[in-house]
This record gives sequence, structure tokens and C-alpha cells, in this order.
Amino acid sequence: MSFVEALPSVNASLNGLALLFLIAGFICIKSGQRKVHQYLMVSAFSLSVLFLITYVVHKILVKGVHTSFPGEGIWKMIYYPMLISHILLAIIIVPLVLITLNHARRSRFELHRAWARWTFPLWCYVSLTGVLVYGFLYLWF
Repeated sequence: MSFVEALPSVNASLNGLALLFLIAGFICIKSGQRKVHQYLMVSAFSLSVLFLITYVVHKILVKGVHTSFPGEGIWKMIYYPMLISHILLAIIIVPLVLITLNHARRSRFELHRAWARWTFPLWCYVSLTGVLVYGFLYLWF
């Protein structure tokens, strides 16, 4: 397997790890472990940034070639709405994450909490659907 062929697996792994760190961070803040929450959320952010870099590198190396979905019937009706929502929310989540983290960094925790109520579930959805898109394209079909 070449470097380029391995990148989708790397990307899915980064998304999956980011999702796990997000959930662990959520659990920690709910149980009062603020410092652990901070480390986990910064780690989730770092994994997501690394994902974005490797995703762009992959697109550059394959010259932007679109990976078509080989599934049929009901699977297309599941895959394409998921893909479209994933793409749209992936665009939206970037500024949401930056704003949410910036509020925490500046110790504006009420604002951080208010933004996180939207950012957290959307970020989880984008990470999860990123893994699912990989599964649909590279594992299951």
C-alpha cells in the first residue's frame, strides 16, 4: 500500500480518535475534571487539524479526483444525504470550534459553554460521519 492509498485510513483514524477525545472531554467536564477536559479538547482539536492537513494532502496527491460511491439502491439514499450533511457541517464547524476554543482560552467560560452547546454535537457528528464516509467508500462497498 502506497502513502497515498494509506491516507484515507489515516484520516478516518484521526476522525475517530478526535471523536473519542471529544466524548471523553465531555464526560470529564460533566464530572468536574476541568483540566483533563482542557487537555482532551485541545487534543481533539489537534487531531482535527492534523486530519484537515492530511485530507488536503491526499486531495492534492490524487489531483482532486472524486471517489465515487459504488453502492446501490437504499445505500445511495443513506450515503448521499449523510455525505452532503457531513460536507456542509464540516465547513461550518471550523469557525464554531475556533470561536468556542477562543472563549475558553480567554477564560470566558459562560460564552464558551453557550457556544459549546452547538459546537460539541456538530463536531461529534462531523467526526462520526467522516468515519462512516470512509467505511462506505473503502470498507463496505
